[in-house]
Amino acid sequence: MEMDEKWRGSVGGLVEAPIDQVWNLVSQSSRLSEWMPMVERCTDLAGEEGIPGYVRLVSGFMFPQKDGDRSWIKEKLISMDISSHSYVYKMEASNVGLDGSTNSLKLFDYEDNTTLVNWTFEINPLEGASEDTIMDYLGFLYKSCINRIKYAICASFQK
Repeated sequence: MEMDEKWRGSVGGLVEAPIDQVWNLVSQSSRLSEWMPMVERCTDLAGEEGIPGYVRLVSGFMFPQKDGDRSWIKEKLISMDISSHSYVYKMEASNVGLDGSTNSLKLFDYEDNTTLVNWTFEINPLEGASEDTIMDYLGFLYKSCINRIKYAICASFQK
């Protein structure tokens, strides 16, 4: 197997909310835990949010750890394009084996104030793990986040 071979996957979902409301939620690190139920906290480590090079530390229960500890992932913003409602984060370090992985989120204005959320992910193969199992799990995880976006937007308007 070649070293540059990545495992790739993507999930999408429709959110019944205008694209600007969805973008306002998903583009802010401080609001991550509102729509990613497994994220407990997100800490700024370096740079300025929204500017490539920004680094954040995400921690919570993304991946169950043997010792019951929290998962953590240090993510670096590679690109953010407000006009196309998209961004790419690279996982620089983690305790979950996803170093070097990238996550891309892109929103599409669908119709009738509905937004299509497309999440693509690319990870380095994990030794001793099944590609299907890992990709299914990530797909499930990200799909559950997409499904929570509408709930998070509604909740933020009720505050």
